[in-house]
Amino acid sequence: MPQERRSYESREPERESAPRPRPRRRRRKRGIGASLSFALLYVIFVIGVSALLACVGWIAANDVLALNKEAKTVTLTIKKEDTFDDVVDMLADNGLIEYKPLFKLFASFTHGKDKIAEFGTFTLDTDMDYRALISGMSANSAFRAEVTVTIPEGYTCAQIFRLLEEQGVSTVERLEDAAANHDYNFSFLKEIPLGDPNRLEGYLFPSTYQFYVNHDPVTALNKLLVAFDARFTDEKRAEVAGAGYTIREILTIASMIEKETDGTDRTRIASVIYNRLNNPGYETAGYLGIDATILYVTGGTEVDVNADTPYNTRTHQGLPPGPIANPGMESINAAMHPANEKYYYYALGDDNLHHYYQTYDGLSKFISTQERYK
Repeated sequence: MPQERRSYESREPERESAPRPRPRRRRRKRGIGASLSFALLYVIFVIGVSALLACVGWIAANDVLALNKEAKTVTLTIKKEDTFDDVVDMLADNGLIEYKPLFKLFASFTHGKDKIAEFGTFTLDTDMDYRALISGMSANSAFRAEVTVTIPEGYTCAQIFRLLEEQGVSTVERLEDAAANHDYNFSFLKEIPLGDPNRLEGYLFPSTYQFYVNHDPVTALNKLLVAFDARFTDEKRAEVAGAGYTIREILTIASMIEKETDGTDRTRIASVIYNRLNNPGYETAGYLGIDATILYVTGGTEVDVNADTPYNTRTHQGLPPGPIANPGMESINAAMHPANEKYYYYALGDDNLHHYYQTYDGLSKFISTQERYK
């Protein structure tokens, strides 16, 4: 038995133990650390750029939308010679905008450059965004600075022009040019030739007006002419024509009344003027002898009775060539409805009132009693 077992065992081939395969190590991909670093840097860069752009965008938005600005009101004057760049510089210099290129870009995209007025004075503030600033500088802006001007009765064109310049409406030079050379569309001016700055004398109606600061001179003077046109109604024009006078002649008489009146005697002065005009055979021989007409040309307060001018009503018969001032309605009405009296002379007394006489002898006696004539 033991032998047989051995033989059985001997039949079995001896198995050699096979070597176990070694597990493969995974190789790390080269450069993965560098890629992660690059990706991280890229993300940081993108976030940084985004934050920077957001910051820049916020700053730009603050300027465009007028956010977080210190409260400030500015009066800005645009002159005709100013360019768009000049306007932008003024906005920046006055703290209304911070970034000039940004404002120019906005104005370009919104066509705002074309909306800004050629000239004018505007009241703007730091609460106004870019769009409001552009709108606020337009010709029809509600933010244009205005001034109230009262033109007294009896002011001449020259005095009106100086007053308007003093109030910032326009300059004397521009107003004179507008008066002399612009052909205003009113029938009462059609027969008056262009070229003389005083051609509107008598027609610039005295009243209280609202003007823009740095107003267009033609528009400013047109306001006064419109006021006269509205008050000198069709009924008045028909009445003037029916009496055999022209509007210009009535205004000439009214202007003399305005310069001569003591404030209470307009219709009386009117009667003296008409008495002298309509009775040339009387001792006045048609000479009005109103010194205000001489002073209109010579100026000052001293009357040169020998002044060589058709406005010298001591040496020239009839009415002077035109109005010597811009009369109010009281004087115009007096010129149309004089008192029915026979006086030919008057003189201002020490009481600052006019005294009236039918004869030169009566006038002379009165003058001899007054201190102001001694």
